[in-house]
Amino acid sequence: MAPRPAQTETRRRASRSGAPAAKILPADARIRHRALVLQELFDHGPASRADLARSTALARVTVSDVVSDLIEDQLVVELGVRPGTHMGKPATLVGINGPGAHVVCLDLSGDAVLRGALVDLEGTTVKTSTVKLNGKTGENAVTKTLTLVRRLVEASPSRVLGVGVGTPGVVSADGVVRRAPNLGWTDLDLRSRLEAETALPVYVANDANTAALAEETFGAGSATGLVLVEIGHGVGAGILLDGALLRGTDGTAGEIGHVNVVPDGPECSCGRRGCLESLVSAPRLRARTTGLSDAEVAGELSAAGRQLGLVLAPVTQALGLRDVVLSGPEDLLAGPFLQAAESTVLALTRPFGDERVRLRMSALGHDGVLVGAAAHVLDGELGLS
Repeated sequence: MAPRPAQTETRRRASRSGAPAAKILPADARIRHRALVLQELFDHGPASRADLARSTALARVTVSDVVSDLIEDQLVVELGVRPGTHMGKPATLVGINGPGAHVVCLDLSGDAVLRGALVDLEGTTVKTSTVKLNGKTGENAVTKTLTLVRRLVEASPSRVLGVGVGTPGVVSADGVVRRAPNLGWTDLDLRSRLEAETALPVYVANDANTAALAEETFGAGSATGLVLVEIGHGVGAGILLDGALLRGTDGTAGEIGHVNVVPDGPECSCGRRGCLESLVSAPRLRARTTGLSDAEVAGELSAAGRQLGLVLAPVTQALGLRDVVLSGPEDLLAGPFLQAAESTVLALTRPFGDERVRLRMSALGHDGVLVGAAAHVLDGELGLS
C-alpha cells in the first residue's frame, strides 16, 4: 500500500484567505468524507466498513455511501471477507484499487533529459519515459514537455487523475513559471499549456520544493527542519521549517542558485557572473571535470562542494536547520563534493545544541521530484495529505 502522500504547497479547493469559514455545503461534506476514508485506507491498509466508521468517526451509513461511491469511481475495491473465525456475518474488507487510476509525474530538473513516470494509486510505477533536451530552450522545451506528457497519458491503462510537475525556476501558486533561465522560460503558464494538451487537472511546483516535500514524507527527512538542494540543470533549495514549506511572498524562497560566490566568475544563465549555479549546476560540474585525472576530478569536485558550503552555512545557521539533503547526479555529488560541502558548513557554523548539521544524499535518490509530483496530484484531487 502506498505511503501517505505529501501535502502540496496549495490545494485548489482550499481557501487560504483567512476569511470566516462559510457554511459547509453537502458537496463539501462529500469531498471531506471521501478524503477521510481514502486517507485511512492509504495509511493503514484494507479495512471493513465498520472499521472505517470507527476510525473516521463517521456514521456507518455515511461510510457505506462513501465506499459505494469510491467503488463506483474505481478508487476502492472489495477484497473479500476478513480471514479468521468470527461470530456473525464476516466483514468484507475494502482497500485502495491500485490499478483503478493513475497519475502522470514530470521531472523537468535534469540537465540533459526531461523525465516522466506513470504511477498507480499504490505507488507502483507502470511506465517511465524520457525526452532528450538536446540543449533546447524556450518554446522548443515546452514542445518536448508536451510530447512527454502526451506519451504518458496515452500509455495509461486506466483513467488519469491528473498531472504533477516539478520544474526548475520561480513558480507561482497558480502554476506559472515566472522565470526559469536554464529552460528559457519567462512568465510561462505551464499549467494552462498542459491542461489544454491533456484536458486533465495539472499541478506545477518548483522542483526543489517538490523534492523536499517528498523527502519529508517518503524519505528520511523531518518537516521540523530540512533543506533540500536540487542540483540539476540549475541549483535551488526547498526549505521545510516547523512543519511548513517556505515559499516567500513571490515564490522565490530557496533560490540560492543566484547568490554571487565568485566576483567576475563564469557567466550564469541569469546574465550575471559568478552565481552559485554557474559553478555547481550539473552541466557546469561535468564541464569542470571533463578530461581530468581521478585525482584532479576529486579536487575540482571538492572545490565546488566548498563553494556550495559557503552559501549553505548562513542558511543553516540563521534558520536552525540540521538536515541538509542533496539531490542530483550521484556520480558528481556523493563523494568529494558532499564531503567538502559538509566540512565547510561545519567549519562556518556553531551548533547551539548537541546536534550538528549533517549533509547527506536524498533517501529517494533520483526519484524525489517524481514522487513529490505524484503527491501534489493525490493531495489536490483526492485530499490525501
